[in-house]
Amino acid sequence: MTARQTPAPVCVADDAELFDAAEAIAAEWAAVGARGSFLARHLGTGEQLGFGIGELVPLASVAKVPLALVVLERIASGELDAARPVVLSPTASSVGPTGLAAFRHPATVAIGDLLHMMLSVSDNAAADALFDLVPVAEVDAQLRAWGCAGIRMRHRMNRMYECAAGAAGNDFSLALELALREDHVGRHPIETLDPAHANVGTASGLVDLLARVWRDDIAHPEATAELRRLMGQQVYTQRLASELRADTLRVSGKTGTFLHLRHEIGVVESEAGDRVAMAALTRSGRRAGLAPDIDLAIGAGARLAFEALRG
Repeated sequence: MTARQTPAPVCVADDAELFDAAEAIAAEWAAVGARGSFLARHLGTGEQLGFGIGELVPLASVAKVPLALVVLERIASGELDAARPVVLSPTASSVGPTGLAAFRHPATVAIGDLLHMMLSVSDNAAADALFDLVPVAEVDAQLRAWGCAGIRMRHRMNRMYECAAGAAGNDFSLALELALREDHVGRHPIETLDPAHANVGTASGLVDLLARVWRDDIAHPEATAELRRLMGQQVYTQRLASELRADTLRVSGKTGTFLHLRHEIGVVESEAGDRVAMAALTRSGRRAGLAPDIDLAIGAGARLAFEALRG
């Protein structure tokens, strides 16, 4: 089968200057071998810029944001207690390099602290422990009840690693090669990279979700306030925040990384009152476990978008 041609991304913007900014971000991504979707929206004016905003993309750990919101809603409604202890065993834990997923001994952690671990250090074991309490189907149903278009939840976090292992054994390099090949030929030997089976979202749908969280018009206000606080605790700042480091700015976000996927969604807030929600969803076109140039391109795009939208 021949490789599919990758069309140029379709840019959207509210005026010519913002359209130029969207094109510049897309060009910068292409220059470092990345493609994907981007959307930035000023929550005060509604002005936005981006490209590929309706494309369904596997979310990797970005899926932890909607999961967190549903769990926090259950806590706010009294169905769950944030102080309730949960026992995690490493023999049954999910795969991951951080947090409880890297523990070698059993641990007892409160639900509220599982949320913190999941969003601050992207702990897969914490996420799947929360999925034990609120199953995937219930999370997806709650999102649909809230009218969250463009986001679907279909599997636990560990399913990504199970599918990669099923296709490539324990050879992570082979899994990465298969992921790259998928994009070129349109096949999906790793099921959780197939938009038909993965946890997926569009840039538009994710920015809509962030906008509703920041405006307190989804779920209980206690749930949205706590989600904003927890997203502000993320320790990974190499993407959206990389060129927005200033005492007058606050970036609250959540990354997602798996094989060739490098994402982040978040909100940039300034002391002047600007609030810009962003979703950057990228796929690398090369075989590389690390791609700091793509991370920096995401950061450069975030800065350009923020400066363009704040006027």
